[in-house]
Amino acid sequence: MQFHRPTRSLRQLPIVSMIDILFILLIFFIVSTQFKKPRNVLRIELPTVREVPSERVTDARSVIAVDAFGNVTLDGLKVPDGLLEAYLIAYQRQNPGRKLELEADRKLPLERLLAVWDSLLKAGIQIKDVPARIRLPEP
Repeated sequence: MQFHRPTRSLRQLPIVSMIDILFILLIFFIVSTQFKKPRNVLRIELPTVREVPSERVTDARSVIAVDAFGNVTLDGLKVPDGLLEAYLIAYQRQNPGRKLELEADRKLPLERLLAVWDSLLKAGIQIKDVPARIRLPEP
């Protein structure tokens, strides 16, 4: 007796149509891709003011000077990187009531100036109480 055996058909994937679809997708992605253009760095020039000569000094202030390379000095004393906050706290303990003034170089990067202001805030000094003078580069 012979029983009917169904014949097994090999399952095949239509490779040719898949290649066509992949080729169309590849062309679509190549055409629709936008390549990044090099970003221009935003250059910010800090404003300057001319000093008005005066014969009378209203407040004696200590100077926080920041040069174009980001080096900080507090009344002529060089402050190591990252220790400005500790120096300001110690300075306030030694000189209570003495006000500060920020003297920054015109070519100082903005992020460095923001770091100095951040250190002032962390030391408990309001930024509005620290006037800033911008030093012009020497010719």
